[in-house]
Amino acid sequence: MTVGTDQHFDRMVKIVDRWAANNPTHEIFAQIGEADYQPTHLKYSKFLTPQEFIEHVKSSSLIIAHAGIGTIIISLTHQKPTLVMPKLASLGENRNEHQTATAKYLSRQVELNVVFDEHDLVVALNHLGSISSDSTIGRFAGHLLTIKLSSFILS
Repeated sequence: MTVGTDQHFDRMVKIVDRWAANNPTHEIFAQIGEADYQPTHLKYSKFLTPQEFIEHVKSSSLIIAHAGIGTIIISLTHQKPTLVMPKLASLGENRNEHQTATAKYLSRQVELNVVFDEHDLVVALNHLGSISSDSTIGRFAGHLLTIKLSSFILS
């Protein structure tokens, strides 16, 4: 599980920690950032180096994350099923509601597994086996995007 590094996401950390207390057979590691809430049923670190983060992604069977585009890209690049829940500015978790917009858009484009509230997160956690992803992205930009960017730069 990862919440990003710039703002807290205690709401998600609490839910996953409580869920882990009732589901001890699932091993969960969390990157929690500058959280006020300290998990008691999860292994966690506040921050990871970029290489440590990649290693955790590679060794994970599922990524549970905030709707940060960097996290989503890394997860899909490594072909990991991903469950995201956007941070909400209305709850002081972010500067604006861009994560909600990102989650809605990507859920239609790459079939990203998205939940928007605490209840739906618990439901999704209770059905972890059904969370999958046929969507992946490559490590490099597609040919069409490269042509369009080159055309734009050279014009």
